[in-house]
Amino acid sequence: MDNDCIFCKIANGEIPSSTIYEDDLFRVILDLSPATKGHALILPKKHMANIFEMDEETAEKVFVLASRIAKAMKEALNCDGLNIVQNNGEIAGQTVFHFHMHIIPRYNDDGQQINWVPKTSEAAERDMIAEQIKNVLNK
Repeated sequence: MDNDCIFCKIANGEIPSSTIYEDDLFRVILDLSPATKGHALILPKKHMANIFEMDEETAEKVFVLASRIAKAMKEALNCDGLNIVQNNGEIAGQTVFHFHMHIIPRYNDDGQQINWVPKTSEAAERDMIAEQIKNVLNK
């Protein structure tokens, strides 16, 4: 735990939150500034700044939990869809440097937009990038 991290304090119960799920590893809370009704955050209790610091076992568990929360939201809130958003680094929009995953229920006409501007790429460039990544994965 990082004593200066607000999400560590929330995840470990030092700061009150509207908690919808808790176990030994995670606390899931409703966001104080929600994009939509039911917007939640999955917070690991162990401090890690981002996904780059996360071990594979924790990553597996966070995605299993995200699936459980998403299904519960669909049933409880009758949302029309759902976004799962996770930002890493300031350039990617991360503002609190404790790993957290947003689970955002979506409703018709909710006014939210989570998108990017599609660009083009050439097959040779995609193949080169794929090789670069595969080489690192196969180390």
